[in-house]
Amino acid sequence: MTPVRRIVRRPQSEPVGDWPAHWPPLLRRVHAARGSDARTAMPALSDLLPPQGLRGLDEAVALLRDAIARDAHILVVGDFDCDGATACAVGVRGLRLLGARRVSHAVPNRMVHGYGLTPALVEELATRQPDLVVTVDHGIACHAGIAAAKARGWQVLVTDHHLPGPTLPPADAIVDPNLPGDGFPSKALAGVGVIFYVLLALRAALGVQADLVSLLDLVAVGTVADLVPLDANNRALVGAGLRRLRAGKGCAGLQALIDVAGRRAATLTTADIGFAIAPRINAAGRLEDMGLGIECLLTDSPAQARELAEILHGINDERRAVQADMQDVAEAHLDGLDTRHAVCLFDPDWHPGVVGLVASKLKERLHRPAVAFAPAEPGSDILRGSARSIPGFHIRDALALVDARHPGLIPRFGGHAMAAGLTLARDAFAVFRDAFVQVACEQLDPALLTETLYSDGCLSPADLHIDNAVALRDGGHWGQGYPEPLFDGEFEVVDWRVLKDRHLKLELDAGGRRCNAIHFNGWTGEPPGTRVHLAYRLVPDDYRGGDAVQLVVVHRMPAA
Repeated sequence: MTPVRRIVRRPQSEPVGDWPAHWPPLLRRVHAARGSDARTAMPALSDLLPPQGLRGLDEAVALLRDAIARDAHILVVGDFDCDGATACAVGVRGLRLLGARRVSHAVPNRMVHGYGLTPALVEELATRQPDLVVTVDHGIACHAGIAAAKARGWQVLVTDHHLPGPTLPPADAIVDPNLPGDGFPSKALAGVGVIFYVLLALRAALGVQADLVSLLDLVAVGTVADLVPLDANNRALVGAGLRRLRAGKGCAGLQALIDVAGRRAATLTTADIGFAIAPRINAAGRLEDMGLGIECLLTDSPAQARELAEILHGINDERRAVQADMQDVAEAHLDGLDTRHAVCLFDPDWHPGVVGLVASKLKERLHRPAVAFAPAEPGSDILRGSARSIPGFHIRDALALVDARHPGLIPRFGGHAMAAGLTLARDAFAVFRDAFVQVACEQLDPALLTETLYSDGCLSPADLHIDNAVALRDGGHWGQGYPEPLFDGEFEVVDWRVLKDRHLKLELDAGGRRCNAIHFNGWTGEPPGTRVHLAYRLVPDDYRGGDAVQLVVVHRMPAA
């Protein structure tokens, strides 16, 4: 099944305000179409929302201030994805900058401990005798693990951004912008953003000078990687972090990862973070131990950072091979399956660390909510699942509805509108699959099942210029909720060829102007035709250099 796609042009707004003189009209037009004016298009750090309003912040600051004053052992417990790893590194580095001398870190192993601060992880950490445990990017659903930590006499501070369940865990303090009654204006902070805000408040309470801006490279990477909406507040954080990375001021680990990924720091984009940097950090948590990723982000030694980055690069190559095999199996599972509303798959040979990527690919391939399951460990009767959704279908709420209709069916779940995770007994898979598909059938508006590509309109031949391509690359922090510019139009196909049996390279004529285009994974086995309608992005052609530009094709169809 191939999803139906349609191209819809965004309503155009007249740019208002005193825009930077060097911004071309095209860039102003794109920002205005996203609801921004000259002030909000590229928010500065001075535009950052103040920490006040975050519920639980006073209690969190009091815990940390007291721990620093009495030289307590603070243990920062991360999560095994990129947001969790960067949040852990920010927590450790930030607390040390603020005067904490006894700070250590830990992270669960996906295969051994499961997700978050579990009783099994608490038992393993007991020999380290922490006084205060700080969870980052998790904790809001870790009732049993936090209870186990409290039973050992430890204090627990939860910093998280996931949606809470009906009850809160028994922590000493909880900071989460999505808590009921929380007054913080932005609910889109990633886990790394939450711990950064806690550190901002702690610095103010201590009245010390500490360069917390030095942590923003990590905040930017974690925020982009977690696919939280890039509202104005998150764009301020990401923009400041990107400026550090482009200036070569990122931590040693991120600079090494940029290098091994074959990217240029000076022109790094949010897309580079999402498609090149984050996957290499994530790979450690998927197949190995996220401890490797966190060590890479914590070291200040360029040599050690390079060594760890190379290891992460190799693990990522292995992850790609595992994912490709799993994706082939998933495609085979789809044969004869009813995918009109949703898809839910399980294979006993799949790896639990990669099912989230399989679910994402299924969601993209079908434009349907997708859940993929694997055994928690080889031969286990417990399944771990990852769910991904499409706009308009809140995946965590869907899981909550399944849970309400079938009490006890899902031992554990949590997540966001677009992504969630859960555990399941192996013999409950069929019941869950049917219940989930039923919820999707009931709640999905049929109009949502047609994928809509929102275009910023046509470009004239004169617009296909390097100055516009560079301005679009450097003049916005694009991502979830603030999408990268996309244009559409009709072109004559002058020449074409297939690259690596999958990609389609095109030479186009745009009203007398020749330009090159690439459609990744665009080869369908059929010639593209002599005239095509393309949805595309305008980018500098780094291969040709100079004034060359390239169209990166997102969607291709015959011209009308």
